[in-house]
Order: sequence, then structure tokens, then C-alpha cells
Amino acid sequence: MKTITPHQALWLSVGAALATIALKWGAWQTTGSVAFLSDALESLINLAGASFALLMVHYARQPPDAGHPFGHGKAEYFSSAFEGALIAAAAGGIFLAAGERLLHPQPLQSLGLGTALSVAASLINLVVARILLSVGRQHRSLAAEADGRHLMTDVWTTGGVIVGVGLAGATGWNWLDPAAALFVAVNILREGWRLVTRSVSGLMDGAWPDEDIQRMRQTLASLEQAGVAFNNLRTRSAGAVRFAFVELHVPHDWSVERADGLALAAERAVSAAGIELTVRVKAGSGGPARPETR
Repeated sequence: MKTITPHQALWLSVGAALATIALKWGAWQTTGSVAFLSDALESLINLAGASFALLMVHYARQPPDAGHPFGHGKAEYFSSAFEGALIAAAAGGIFLAAGERLLHPQPLQSLGLGTALSVAASLINLVVARILLSVGRQHRSLAAEADGRHLMTDVWTTGGVIVGVGLAGATGWNWLDPAAALFVAVNILREGWRLVTRSVSGLMDGAWPDEDIQRMRQTLASLEQAGVAFNNLRTRSAGAVRFAFVELHVPHDWSVERADGLALAAERAVSAAGIELTVRVKAGSGGPARPETR
């Protein structure tokens, strides 16, 4: 079975965003709930975020060129940061709308139809979010994973909105409606902060996760032999592409061809995992102790 690419998954996210905007807008129009309005605004963010992510994923997959010899993979981090900024802007608008409704509460109408539309939108987001998260992990696409996480946040906040609006309708406590909207704003701000901090880490060449570094060290250790050691492993990521640098210490009596052959074997051993490894050969006896991996 052919797997879905990040590009295809993000097109699916765009379609889901259009569908959920229509459903949530209908929920707001039918009920007059500011909480449903805030949920609809978040779907507008989903559309803008998925559209920008599509553009960045396409650009990130372009091959290296003279101006970008290490490729364009970091473009995906801009997508995640852009979506985080959109979230912050939407949260500000929700705070204003909810504050006004707290000061001037209004009764809600047609809650049954509005809730049904909101539930349908949430189910669409749940399905698409799971696809995006799976594709993001499989292809190491931050843009797809960030969009999936945002949609999962949307699912949980919609659930909170439905509970808040339902309680407002059942109890007559109309202040619960804007309170649910404030819950949406705080929740999406939290997710926006996570997206921005992860983007900054990528742009600052943060190291791989510890488990990936350990797997890399095990692969290199399997190639070691008497008097040979791989040391000073350093890692970084650029979107879906991962880079690593390591020193190869070999005995003084090794020929250049023999050392280069082992370096090439190490590069080939990790290339299947999408890792671009650079090996620096250094002559030395016995192999020095490994310093702390970064």
C-alpha cells in the first residue's frame, strides 16, 4: 500500500479546514454562542496554517543548490512558527470577544443543531489529525506533525466548548459560554507556544533526541575494530533531513585508502535512514575516550 506523503496529507488538512469552517460557522450562526465563534476562528487558523505548511513542505523538498548547499529543509520550521503566531493572534481576538460577552451575557438558541454541527467538525479534525501525526513521524516532517498537533488541540477544545455551551443552555448560566471561549484561547496559546519553541530549537540546530543519538552510536560502534573508534558525534536537523559529524580515529599504520573505506562504510550504513554523515579521519593509536555526545 502506497504511503501518504506530507504534501498529500497537508492537502487533506486544507480540505478538512474548509469543511470545519463551514460547520463551525453554522454552529455559531445557529446558536449565537461566542464559544462556537471562537472555535470557528481556530479553524480559520487551521486553513491558513495548512496552506502555508504546504508551501514550506514543497520548498523544503527542493534539492540543494549553489545558494543552499545543505538543502532547504529548515523551511518547515518557518511553517511551524507561522502557525504558532497565527494561534496567538486568534487567541487575542477570542479574549476580546469573550470579555465583551462576559460583560453582556446573551441567551443561546438552537443548541441541538449547533452542537451536532460542531461534533461533526470535530470528528473530521480527529481523523485528519491522526493521519498528519502518523505521516509527520514517518517522514520526519515538522510541518505535517505541527499541523496534526494543532488539529488535535482543536478536537479537545471543541469538546470543551460543547460541554461549556451545553451547561450554559441547561443551567441558564450564560456566563459559561464566554468562559468556554476563554478555555479555547488559553488552550491554543499553550499549543502555539510549543510550536514556536520547537521551531526555534530547529533553527538553532538543536541536537537529535537522545534515543536517535544512541541508535547512531550503536551503528557506528558496530563498525569499530581494534585500534579504531568513532568519537565526538555531533548532530543537527534541517526539517526531514538529519546531519551528523563524527571523528574516526584509526591507527598510524593504516593507509589512506583503508581509512577512507571505513569512513565510506559508516556513511553508507546511516544513509538509508536519511542521515547525511560527515566523517573526519584522524590518525591515532588505540582510539581516544569518547567525550560527551551532543
